[in-house]
Formats: sequence, C-alpha cells, structure tokens
Amino acid sequence: MTLNDEIRRAIALGYDPSTDRAPKVLAKGLGPVAEAILSIAKKNDIHVYKDPMLARSLYILELGQEVPEEFYVAVAEVLAFIYRMDKDLRQKKGFLRRP
Repeated sequence: MTLNDEIRRAIALGYDPSTDRAPKVLAKGLGPVAEAILSIAKKNDIHVYKDPMLARSLYILELGQEVPEEFYVAVAEVLAFIYRMDKDLRQKKGFLRRP
C-alpha cells in the first residue's frame, strides 16, 4: 500500500501477518522520490491511497519502522478499504464467487 498527499509525499507500507506485529515503512520520499515510489506502485498494481494527514503523520517514521499503535486504527481502515477493492476486482475478473 502506498499513501500520498498533495505535496508529493509518498510512504509505502508493507505487512506480513505471519512475521510482522504491525505494518512497516518500506519506502518514503518527497518530490521525485515520491514520484518514483508512486510509479513503481502503479507498475506493480499496488494501490495508492490518498490521505494527506496520515501521510504527513507517518512520514516521520524511519525505513523499516513499524507503524505506532496510535495509527493502528487509521492504517487498518486503509488496509480494509484496499482489501475490499482487491476482493471486488477479483470478483469482477471471475477469481472469486459470491456465496
């Protein structure tokens, strides 16, 4: 998942529930670096979620750092939104059947 805002700030988060306690910062950048992160996300069909306040708040984190507890709810909402989008897309492509 990649978060970005109107200043062209991007933060890429990753989460593997089998090894991670919380999502981690995989990449972050401003300006041209943010554009590169967004371009890589687009090429790899990784969702980009615009949330300027959350992007600004998470930008202070270091690479590899887990998202602090105070952001769990906000990040969980983003992940849930992305999960629903992925599920809807898979259903449209016939990969999932509705019960």
